Amino acid sequence: MREYSFKDVESKWQKKWSDESTYKTENSVEGKENYYVLEMLPYPSGKLHVGHARNYTIGDVIARYKRMKGFNVLHPMGWDSFGLPAENAAIQNGAHPAIWTKSNIDNMRRQLKLIGLSYDWDREIASYLPEYYKWNQWIFKKMYEKGLVYKKKSTVNWCPDCQTVLANEQVEDGMCWRHSKTPVIQKDLEQWFFKITEYADELLTGHKELKDGWPEKVLTMQKNWIGKSFGTEINFTVVETEEKLPVFTTRIDTIFGVTYAVIAPEHPLVNEIMKTNPSIKEAVSNMKNTDMIERTAEGKEKNGIETGYHVINPVNGEKLPLWIGDYVLMNYGTGAVMAVPTHDERDFTFAKKYNLDLKVVINPVDKKTKEEIVISPENMENAFVGAGIMTNSGEFNGLSSKEALGKIAEFVEEKGYGERTTKYRLKDWGVSRQRYWGTPIPALYCEKCGVVMEKDENLPVTLPTDVEFSGNGNPLETSESFKHAVCPVCGGEARRDTDTMDTFVDSSWYFLRYCDPKNTDLPFAKEIVDGWTPVDQYIGGIEHAVMHLLYSRFFTKVLRDLGLLKSNEPFKRLLTQGMVLGPSYYSPNQNKFLYPSQVTMKGDQAFDSETGEELQVKIEKMSKSKNNGVDPEEMIEKYGADTTRLFIMFAAPPEKELEWNENGLAGAYRFLSKIWRMILENKEEIEHGTINYDNLTKEDKKVVRKLHQTIKKVTESIEDNYHFNTSIAAIMELINEVQEFKTNILDVEKGSSESKKVFTEAMTKIVVMLSPFAPHFAGELWEEMGGNGEIEEQPWPEHVEALTISEEVAIAVQVNGKVRGTLEVDRNISKEDLEKLALDLENVKKHIEEKTVAKVIIVPNKIVNIVVK
Repeated sequence: MREYSFKDVESKWQKKWSDESTYKTENSVEGKENYYVLEMLPYPSGKLHVGHARNYTIGDVIARYKRMKGFNVLHPMGWDSFGLPAENAAIQNGAHPAIWTKSNIDNMRRQLKLIGLSYDWDREIASYLPEYYKWNQWIFKKMYEKGLVYKKKSTVNWCPDCQTVLANEQVEDGMCWRHSKTPVIQKDLEQWFFKITEYADELLTGHKELKDGWPEKVLTMQKNWIGKSFGTEINFTVVETEEKLPVFTTRIDTIFGVTYAVIAPEHPLVNEIMKTNPSIKEAVSNMKNTDMIERTAEGKEKNGIETGYHVINPVNGEKLPLWIGDYVLMNYGTGAVMAVPTHDERDFTFAKKYNLDLKVVINPVDKKTKEEIVISPENMENAFVGAGIMTNSGEFNGLSSKEALGKIAEFVEEKGYGERTTKYRLKDWGVSRQRYWGTPIPALYCEKCGVVMEKDENLPVTLPTDVEFSGNGNPLETSESFKHAVCPVCGGEARRDTDTMDTFVDSSWYFLRYCDPKNTDLPFAKEIVDGWTPVDQYIGGIEHAVMHLLYSRFFTKVLRDLGLLKSNEPFKRLLTQGMVLGPSYYSPNQNKFLYPSQVTMKGDQAFDSETGEELQVKIEKMSKSKNNGVDPEEMIEKYGADTTRLFIMFAAPPEKELEWNENGLAGAYRFLSKIWRMILENKEEIEHGTINYDNLTKEDKKVVRKLHQTIKKVTESIEDNYHFNTSIAAIMELINEVQEFKTNILDVEKGSSESKKVFTEAMTKIVVMLSPFAPHFAGELWEEMGGNGEIEEQPWPEHVEALTISEEVAIAVQVNGKVRGTLEVDRNISKEDLEKLALDLENVKKHIEEKTVAKVIIVPNKIVNIVVK
């Protein structure tokens, strides 16, 4: 018998798939419905990690399964290849980012092919290539023409380490999302913005379309990020300048309780105040340079600066002090708040810290007596934020605060003090980046014509090569050839914009380019994209909930409104795969994490192989910093791609965390080897042909029944949110049953005329069902068994419901309600015959002798209960 040599098998099939373009996809195939499955495209860092392997294998199993279910499947791959790591590598190594990027892509493509992923490589894209980023520029222009792109000076998040701007979504706990080591500061810069706020409402209402296909957690994260608030915008008047100070509040019912107002340090009025009071400049600067998330964090001490300015509350004419406070943000509401310390926790803490006035305007109600409880500001330990009865509020006294909310809003509008409005936490997306390795913004500055966009025929605006990567500032600023341009309007001298686009622009529409990647006239043809989108199944990490996934939704809606496609949403279904966990080994003595190769295990305890020190072991997310990552290529080298794929799919449902365990890999390898031996050692037992079900023995029927039960279970588990682990477990159970049949029936020649055909049918269907998980292995065994055509062309097995049901059934026999025996009988047995068999059981006879049988109750296929007196 030929041994299972996974290296030979896998290299054979990978070559065949490549040579024959097995997975090349046509945009339409007669008689087949299109199905688009996609994993989030990787950044080409140079090496796959096991998280990649899990993500892409999940998608590949779905793609292979759907092909066998008769769909025309699109399953592409590409590279999100702009970004800082390539530029930093250029600074460190002196290699151009394009060379570093291409080298990494070549290696990662090779690794993806080693895993046996069924991609249509003819559709491969890379965002760093001009033929791709030309269309970023084209879309930017179309959005500019539609009024969805603008430039303005604003306070931005700035990473001093990366020396570039970050969107709000890219600031995590006050740190840059790329490396989490540098506190983000605030900086005033001229920036290009996408008007994502124009779509804020539709981004919220669109969740209805996604609710059955997306995880609720992702939708909730987006909803909170967009942050829709209904309230009133009311104008206070600044005494010293007589200008209006708009304030947004969701609690207009508390307007009579305002005792001071607060503005953000970034508010335009602050510059005016600093002219009068320059002593506050340093304090304002410190506030601005504190991360916005940290400034508003619960439990974080709030800091303020007294300005010496005052405002007038329009509803009662009271003159109130104006403060600058770090807990007020310019990017929410109007950048100014009316402070009601008795009815807002943050205002209460701030007022107590700076000894500011308190004024109660809502009293609570006793739940039992329903009477108003009068509270005194002097005795308050916390703000009262609940509903109650209005007090100290003029004509609104005595109303419930709920009723007053509407009445006071109407009053404010009638008096012309302000109006009811809706605000969003979501702010426009700042897309300018002061880096080289990104899409150049196609804008020019002409003294005569102002800001103009490059002509379509001049796109792409390509990245220059005469740049210096010094690590200081934007390298594009060093290229004279790039900066000096010709105005496309007047033909005069113009200066080119040296900012590049946020790399999230690249990944906001790439899934559309896959549909039509060779198009040179448009980003994609509408009729082609409409045949594939929205993507049927998208797979990727939940960490992209309010960045990539929100931006992709925005882009889809914009491109729809530009007439380029018809779908409202980019992805019909979203699967957010769980993290891969592995043991980390920490040495307290050396204050560092050791690699697994440096560790000796004794039972459950881990020791430093060199020093003998006992190490602290923890199961946690794989990461470079913990030295607990697993290189999938090492696993493929040791166990093969099919074993690695099978283990990854078997170890946990895709949405759950997966704990990496090499013992599990060894188990998966033994399972495949067992199937290999069963087929190759028993090739003489292979007998293709139609089974005559009338000639089956009891043992034959048992295998057929288990086979059809397994087909049903495997299919249902895949269809039920891709619970591949349950599918694989069911196949393992079936293998054990077939092994038993082989040993007890075929090997001792006790079989019927149909037994070999039953064995062949079971093994054939097992190989077909395994093929999405272990495609090289299954392809080889299909060939060994003499299967017709390629395994990829086989239809997915269908179960026959009647064959899942046993002809025999176990019946419990009771005497006066107590079980006294069981019967194995044909499920269609008559009541008379069943009663006779029950009364004839020895143990039943013993319990009814010398008694009278009053009646026999029969529950079909379940119970016989003999009632005796």
